[in-house]
Amino acid sequence: MIEAKLPAVTPRIWQIGALCRAIADALDARFNPVVVRGELSGFSRASSGHCYFSLKDESAQIRCAMFRRAASSLDFSPRDGELVEVRGRLGVYEARGDLQLIVESMSRAGQGALFEQFLQLKAKLEAQGLFAPERKRPLPLLPRGIGVVTSLGAAALHDVVTTLQRRTPHIPVLVFPATVQGSSAPSELIQALSNLYLLTQEGRWLEPDFVKKLTKKSASAVPCIDVILLVRGGGSMEDLWAFNDEQLAQTLAQSPVPVICGVGHETDFTIADFVADLRAPTPTAAAELVAQPQQVWLGALDAAAQRLQRSVTRRLDQQSQRLDLTASRFGRPSALVGRQRLRLSNSAQRLQLASTHFVQQKAQALQRLQLALPTAAQRGLQRQDERLQRAALRLGLLDPHLVLQRGYAWLTTPDGVGISSVQQTWPGQALRATLADGAVDLTVAPST
Repeated sequence: MIEAKLPAVTPRIWQIGALCRAIADALDARFNPVVVRGELSGFSRASSGHCYFSLKDESAQIRCAMFRRAASSLDFSPRDGELVEVRGRLGVYEARGDLQLIVESMSRAGQGALFEQFLQLKAKLEAQGLFAPERKRPLPLLPRGIGVVTSLGAAALHDVVTTLQRRTPHIPVLVFPATVQGSSAPSELIQALSNLYLLTQEGRWLEPDFVKKLTKKSASAVPCIDVILLVRGGGSMEDLWAFNDEQLAQTLAQSPVPVICGVGHETDFTIADFVADLRAPTPTAAAELVAQPQQVWLGALDAAAQRLQRSVTRRLDQQSQRLDLTASRFGRPSALVGRQRLRLSNSAQRLQLASTHFVQQKAQALQRLQLALPTAAQRGLQRQDERLQRAALRLGLLDPHLVLQRGYAWLTTPDGVGISSVQQTWPGQALRATLADGAVDLTVAPST
């Protein structure tokens, strides 16, 4: 039996664009429209208003795009880690050949696993007081040294170093490298911070080998670190998850100097942001917060120098005037001695004239007293004589004989006791009546 040979099938040669469109048509016919539930990751909103993100679960993820018209109808602000339900259409982004989901609507479906872990840890550390405002410390005005903890290959390091070099080239910066993403990142960040803490105390003794191992410098050349920058560029919640580690948060809380956390973009928040003394929206902003521009301090220094110079000049002028005045007062020593002698002579003359005048005044006063003494004595005797006469007159007016001469009598008992009331008498009583010219004995008669 002879079998007929079939002609070989030649595969179709596709153009890339045509193949992508064919795949898109197949997806559209097979699946669309679709409703997908997943956890948001890497959410970003472009200046055009379009939103780009990924939806993921435990085993896979898919890239998504939500254009401005659909994004304007959102009634919430999507955040990484949230569990959402989206309705849209599967397609192919031909420019990259990527499978993507064009989202037409989005609603919350709950919180993602990572976001739930984030909220639980945040509540736990907040209850421990690690986020308390009173433990936040102010940044040093003029740090002697700045410590930076980040990855050596990160763009954030370049941004921070460039900013510090431009604003404060005179302040030394020590970089302690650590992985900022992945499972080993938390332990490396903790180790870098712990090593950096040893350089934050002025005068602390460090072993030279330890210093060279960390900084490749001698111990005498290592500056005292007054502030620490913990920085990393933006990324999804998974990319930044190393900064949501509990042990890292405890290490940050034990920092002896202020810590600025500049992780991710302005909309990204991590546990490290809440524990740090200050949160910066970006790594560049963290560097700007800790480094006042050199020109500002140079300007302030120039102003202080000008004020000091004006003050010194004014002081010198005042002292020069005082010196000139003193020199004019002193002149030649002989002239000063002559002036003092003249003053002494004038004072002696005034003293002599004053003493002579005083003696003359006292002598004149004594003469006046001597002249006035006889007259004063005679006047005093006359006044005393007049007082004596007035007293004698008043005493004479009190003489009882004057009363008796007017016809009155003074009754007494034979032994001289005065009788002034009839109650002191009784019939037959013997009495004596004294009159102006003598005395008469009487006997009290009974009353009729």
